Amino acid sequence: MSPSHTPENIAATFCATLVDEWIHHGVRHAVIAPGSRSTPMALAIAARREMSVHVFHDERAASFAALGIGQIGPPAILLCTSGTAAAHFHAAVIEAHQSAVAMLVCTADRPPELRDVGAPQTIDQTKLYGSAVRWFHEPGVASAAAAHTWRSLAAHAFGSATGPWPGPVHLNLAFREPLIGEAGDLPARNAVSSVPVSLRATAAVDREQLQRLASAIGKSRGVIVAGRGCGDAEAIRELSRAAGWPVLADARSGVRHLADVAIAAGDRLLRTAAFADEHFPEVVLCIGEPPASKVLNQWLAASGALHVHVTAQPSWTDPDGVISHRVVADPGPVCSLLASMLTVGDPSWIEAWVDAEADAQRAIDQVLAGDEMSEPLVARSVAGFLPRGAHLMVSSSMPIRDIEWYGLIGEGITVHSNRGANGIDGVIATAIGVAVASGAPTAVLIGDIAFLHDSSALIGLMARSVDLRIVVIDNDGGAIFSFLPQATTLSNERFEQLFGTPHGVDLVALAASHGIPALTVDDLESFAKALEQPGPAVIRIESDRRANVAVHRRLNGA
Repeated sequence: MSPSHTPENIAATFCATLVDEWIHHGVRHAVIAPGSRSTPMALAIAARREMSVHVFHDERAASFAALGIGQIGPPAILLCTSGTAAAHFHAAVIEAHQSAVAMLVCTADRPPELRDVGAPQTIDQTKLYGSAVRWFHEPGVASAAAAHTWRSLAAHAFGSATGPWPGPVHLNLAFREPLIGEAGDLPARNAVSSVPVSLRATAAVDREQLQRLASAIGKSRGVIVAGRGCGDAEAIRELSRAAGWPVLADARSGVRHLADVAIAAGDRLLRTAAFADEHFPEVVLCIGEPPASKVLNQWLAASGALHVHVTAQPSWTDPDGVISHRVVADPGPVCSLLASMLTVGDPSWIEAWVDAEADAQRAIDQVLAGDEMSEPLVARSVAGFLPRGAHLMVSSSMPIRDIEWYGLIGEGITVHSNRGANGIDGVIATAIGVAVASGAPTAVLIGDIAFLHDSSALIGLMARSVDLRIVVIDNDGGAIFSFLPQATTLSNERFEQLFGTPHGVDLVALAASHGIPALTVDDLESFAKALEQPGPAVIRIESDRRANVAVHRRLNGA
């Protein structure tokens, strides 16, 4: 056997070919959790100067960092060794699946002869992530005879991850020892592998379909519900003005800055029964993902309106079973075409919404003006202290709700939140991924439990070239449960044991143990000054759970 055809050199050439093909398609980031069995792929990735390599000690943190990278651009390669290391990727794979974020998941594995015989660090990794991946493939131990298929395999994986419904792809790669080899000449790129693969490919707009839709909804009283993935803000404004419909803007929509048409306080307004009952729409045009607000979603479902969903993703999203028309295409052109087909009905309709929005925002300001550093005030002001072009990662649980209810999101600020599965997993790690992929200032708004849940992501943070500003609300437990019936029906002792779950951890000391600058702020001026400084940094804001419930009640009353 010639040196280039030894098993270890074939494995090295196989991995180098996959990496080369992915680089050809635009991949520039790899996230690696250290391990032995993954050595051939790790070395192939590290050998390429085009690749930015991000090493995470913890597999879960690694996987969420890859998720964050995929939210910004081409997918990251995510790599781990065999065994339970691969299982720790599962939560992020689920989130990528449900949020339609591309990811190239590579798990190393033992060769067939070491499976089902009790070999160490060996589990069943076949279809480990079930239906949460766009494609699973196990090519087996690399052989020279199959070298002509390697580029096609890589292109297939990339195309499946970045196609009309983006998401994770799982390649389970078996390697035999020895694990260190020398890559030989790579197979030539062929016509199949060189075909460009389009990110976020979508169906063409059907003009006739839209004309029929416009005829059905024209001159009705409608609302536009804009969520993540709603497309171009100016196209949304154009449609709103043409139809005379308000835009109920989710915090992640990127359109809250459209002051003449956007309604940011929709959740607050709809908690007033008189307003909600008097403003039921006849048409609901939902663009992108559904909003985070439970109150808004329930009101929309109860409206009896005609529901239309415009989305670039072919996945079915209709938890209330109300959508009667679906348009699967790029929302931007759809909005522009619909705008040219619709005419304004009663102009007082949108005027009433815009006036109510102004009243609601004034009421919120009045309540919060007399407050110290409450959680709603932090959510309301955090985006305003960030530079234009910054990204804001918001944890699930209370932070995303407070941002949805009170957040003022200016133009040029991009809000992210892992709302596919709505978990609090990997929030800091996801933000790290967003920061490294965007190269822009990135802030995180997170609660103390989620902060502790992802504290392994703090390992090595100061060595990463990221501007990450972590704002942590510390109320010593799970604040969201204080809003649920458990808080008033259970004894305080039982509630604290099972739901309040105080932890007693000094979060500033925890951050400092990683060498991260950290401080506690207790007023808006100090908060602004701290947040305006480049990171990495941790900014802690202390809160009391009972006081937090009280301020929310005052806001609802106002």
